[in-house]
Amino acid sequence: MRLASRMERIGTETAFEAAARARALEATGIDVVHLEIGEPDFDTPANIRAAAARALEAGKTHYAPFPGIPELRAAIAQDSAARRGITVSPEQVFVTVGGKGVMLYAIQAVIEEGDEALVPDPGYPIYESLVRFMGGTPVPVPIRQSNGFRIDIDELASLVTPRTRLLVINSPANPSGGVLTRGDLEQIAEIAKAHDLVVLADEIYSRILYEGEHVSIASLPGMAERTVILDGFSKTYAMTGWRLGYAIVPEWLAFPFGRLIINTVSCVSTFEQYGAVEALQGPQDAVDAMVAEFRARRDLIVDGLNAIPGIRCLRPEGAFYVFPDVSGTGLSGADFANRLLYEAGVSGLAGTAFGGVGVNHIRLSYANSQANISKALERIAAFVGKVAVPA
Repeated sequence: MRLASRMERIGTETAFEAAARARALEATGIDVVHLEIGEPDFDTPANIRAAAARALEAGKTHYAPFPGIPELRAAIAQDSAARRGITVSPEQVFVTVGGKGVMLYAIQAVIEEGDEALVPDPGYPIYESLVRFMGGTPVPVPIRQSNGFRIDIDELASLVTPRTRLLVINSPANPSGGVLTRGDLEQIAEIAKAHDLVVLADEIYSRILYEGEHVSIASLPGMAERTVILDGFSKTYAMTGWRLGYAIVPEWLAFPFGRLIINTVSCVSTFEQYGAVEALQGPQDAVDAMVAEFRARRDLIVDGLNAIPGIRCLRPEGAFYVFPDVSGTGLSGADFANRLLYEAGVSGLAGTAFGGVGVNHIRLSYANSQANISKALERIAAFVGKVAVPA
């Protein structure tokens, strides 16, 4: 049987494949420390679970309105006004199946055959995959450790062409933990306005920030009408399995977003959305405690990696990943990650899973306990001691 040719253009998310390899190795009796998946190891807070359970018992098991239940759309609008400083109508809010739903609909709505989209490199691989799948051309925007994992504004400007339609930004970023400053965002906004670009602002890690306050590009003058905000509940509230994301879109994108939801998933599970209302409107103590623990884990893993000869690791300002340069060991990122799993029992990802800039890097998630991170650091140090090429 013949597949549609578009299937040759679709990629994948390597973290799930790496996790499967690690589990297969565990099945043989090998102990593996999992640092590959970007999933908080905390349970969803009890008040959120209870709210969803109450809704389930109350019979909230029927179809929801396709954009989301009114209570959740209003709660998201209020939260965005408080945290982002932007006035949002609930009619501009769409509840989606995870953050990937936002990516899919935004890219489907604005990218045509031959259009170009600027995507971060390193960056979440699904941006590039979906652009290609829709017939567009992803254009990598290099984001380097030497620049603190921030976009080089001049380089970004040089990559814009008459075919550029979309710019994707992610701050705090996966895989680097880099954060764009207000000054960065102001300059990016000027480029977007000058070239009439739509911006997809992936802000899924906006609450997991260790220094300063989150700045949304949509809050800058002239940007709300050209920005799609991607956010959700998976990272902030440890709700990955709930698959609840949301988009805040300009008014001109509301109709196409709604049509795309109707044509794909119809709506998001009803009772879960009541849990999401509680997440936003209930106590935030669990979030604060989780971020404090992530900060401690960040410092543990960064200090530990930088104590290992041949590894250079920046201290991320947000999210829960490190993206160290391992070239000083004499190995590429891909060789390092592969051998680290099979020779040391630590599962991470090659930097090239996120683009070409990461050839000398690996990504490690510190969404794991401090005990397991310490165990991983011991194993990494022992592994490097065996394989490192003397300077």
